[in-house]
Parts: sequence; C-alpha cells; structure tokens
Amino acid sequence: MPVSKNHGLSENSLGAIAYITVVPAIFFLAVSPYNKKAYVRFHAWQSTVFFALTFILFFALSYLNTYHESIAYFYLGLYVLVSLVWFLVSLWCAIQALNGKSVKLPVIGAWAEKQSSK
Repeated sequence: MPVSKNHGLSENSLGAIAYITVVPAIFFLAVSPYNKKAYVRFHAWQSTVFFALTFILFFALSYLNTYHESIAYFYLGLYVLVSLVWFLVSLWCAIQALNGKSVKLPVIGAWAEKQSSK
C-alpha cells in the first residue's frame, strides 16, 4: 500500500483558519505556497477586510462613547451587538469554507474575489 505524501492541511481547512483571527489570514496572503491558492487567498482577503471594517467600527464606537458618556450603556450594547455579529459571521464563513463553499459577503466578497484571481 503506497504511503500518502500529503501531510499539509487542505485548502478548505486553510480557508476556515483564515477566519479565526486576522493573523493567519495575513500569514496566508504573505507566505508561499498559501498565497498561490486562489481559494485560500479569497478567504484570507475577505477575512482581513471584514476584520478591518469591524475594527474601524469598534474604534468609532469607542470614540463616540468618550463624547457621549450619558448614553454609555447604549454604546456598550452596540459594541456587544457588533461583536456578536462579527463572531457569528466569521463562524458561518469558516464553516462554509470548511465545506468547500466560497460565501461572498456583500461588497467585501466581490472585492476579495477580484484580489484572489490576480
């Protein structure tokens, strides 16, 4: 019986790992052979941009909270809601990537697809 030489992770697994945090996504975009695979690049780009937009939203909420302390609980609620949405969308994208599907998030997905095809 021949021994399999494929000891690495599948493209589906790599695509799912890109959604864990932004660190593996950036790693996959920077390091060969991962940056040669269009499927992995798509998920890495989408994850990176989604994380960046969420970070900007968190920053804006914290900035607004410093100037409107009277409604601090409202901003705390928004922060928790954005965190929950980010977690659920990232989890959903990771599960879909693990199953071999490329879920395109609105606006971000089309841009990520263009970047991954280059």
